[in-house]
Amino acid sequence: MRVAILGCGYVGLELGRQLTAAGHDVVGVRRSDEGLTAVEDAGFEAVRADVTDAGSLSAVPDVDWLVFAASSGGRGADAAERVFVDGLRTAIQQFAAREDPPDRLVYTSSTGVYGDHDGEFVDESTPLDPTTEKTRVLAEAEHVAREAAADHGIDGTVARFAGLYGPGRYRLDRYLEGPVTEGYLNMVHRDDAAGAVAYLLESDLARDEVVLVVDDEPADKWTFADWLAEQCGRPSPPKRTKQERLGEGDLSEAARRRILTSKRCSNAHLRDLGYDLRYPTYREGYRAAVEAYRDGRSA
Repeated sequence: MRVAILGCGYVGLELGRQLTAAGHDVVGVRRSDEGLTAVEDAGFEAVRADVTDAGSLSAVPDVDWLVFAASSGGRGADAAERVFVDGLRTAIQQFAAREDPPDRLVYTSSTGVYGDHDGEFVDESTPLDPTTEKTRVLAEAEHVAREAAADHGIDGTVARFAGLYGPGRYRLDRYLEGPVTEGYLNMVHRDDAAGAVAYLLESDLARDEVVLVVDDEPADKWTFADWLAEQCGRPSPPKRTKQERLGEGDLSEAARRRILTSKRCSNAHLRDLGYDLRYPTYREGYRAAVEAYRDGRSA
């Protein structure tokens, strides 16, 4: 199959590597010279285009599968809407209008769309309750990915990612130095985020569905931090409760939201679909980072 990955960044590059290794013809789409070089270094075709510019997307060849994994670059809600809503709609319209349109679309979303559930479990059936302008944009983009794509004859799948980690994104210092605020971590290793998308495409599963992509074990932050410290040969980091952290008065809106939106994400549907996680929990996923830390290397 031929697949285009629009916004071929952290997960997209790994997805491209996995699909290329499986014999598929992959095109990675980026806007910058640096991004194009990263795609080429990953071993598959690079094309310059911008999802917000329909004309530039004409440079992308016809494909069977379309993956929308673009990023707004960490900017605010307006930038997110231009990329995730307007850009996604533009991409759907541009590819659907072709003589040979794609059969499927996968849009990569975030568990941030759930809002607060006071530490309770959530799954694909849980109503969305986004608590910021940016997460409301992400929820709207999920609607576009399924409804707008269906209107154009394309089956849309939403892959709702938990917190991504992996090479270059282990963030050991945050948990080794502390203080660590209580709560839960919902995580998925980059290789499994990419692997789940590849699996859904290759197995022809979850058409017009949402799939929560997260590992087997939502982690208590204090438990995770103590485990990581022990593995790295460091003392247990200082801890603080949510109320202690909220009382410190130096919080950004995003930091306050992270503290107040507690949930545990279930991957039962992903497991029922048959995906076998490479890194079922943080214990397996952080092994390479721990070994690198103990050896004085960068992970």
